[in-house]
Amino acid sequence: MEIKKAEFLTTVAEDKNLLLDLKNQFAFVGRSNVGKSSLINALTRNSKLAKTSSTPGKTKFVNYFSLNGGELHIVDLPGYGYHKASKDAEQKWITLIENYFLMSTNLKCVFVLVDIRHDVSPLDLIMLQFLVANRTNFVVVLTKADKLSRNEQTRQVEAISRQIGIPKGNMVVVSSEKKQGLVELTDKMSDYMDID
Repeated sequence: MEIKKAEFLTTVAEDKNLLLDLKNQFAFVGRSNVGKSSLINALTRNSKLAKTSSTPGKTKFVNYFSLNGGELHIVDLPGYGYHKASKDAEQKWITLIENYFLMSTNLKCVFVLVDIRHDVSPLDLIMLQFLVANRTNFVVVLTKADKLSRNEQTRQVEAISRQIGIPKGNMVVVSSEKKQGLVELTDKMSDYMDID
C-alpha cells in the first residue's frame, strides 16, 4: 500500500470525544521520546504532519490523521513514562489510552514502539500484556535502528523477541532517519485492513 495523502484531523483530550466511527484505525503508542511523531512523519512523507519535539511527553492527547482521503487513519496516542509529568497527568493519559483501546471498534492494529537500543521497559510490558488480554492486534516496532549497525540490530531483535515472548515475524525494525522498515509497516497495515 502506498500512502499518497495525509492530513491532520483533530486532537481529542477526553474519551467522550473519541472518533469511534473512523474506519481502519492504526494506533501508535510507546514511551515518551521513542520517536512516534518522527515515524508518523516519515511514514506519511510529511515532515510537518505530527509535531516533533526534543522534549519528551509532547503528545498529551489523542491525535487523529486521515490517510488517502479517509481510506485509513493513524491515531497518535500519548507517550507514557515521562518522568517530569505529574502523577495526575500521567494517570489521565493512561486512562485516555485504555479507553481508546476499549471503545474503538474500528481499531485494526496497535503499533507498539520500542527503542531498539534498550531492553523493553516494564511500562512496555504492561502495554503488551494489556493488548494481549484484550485480544487486540499489535506489532512491536523497534525504532531508531540507524543508531545501531546491522549486526547489532539483529542481536537486539533476538534479545527483545526472547524478552517479551513475541516472534520476530511480529516485529518491524524501523529508522525514521534512514526510511528503514517503512514499506514493512504499510504492508502490515494492508494486511490488517483486509481482516474484518
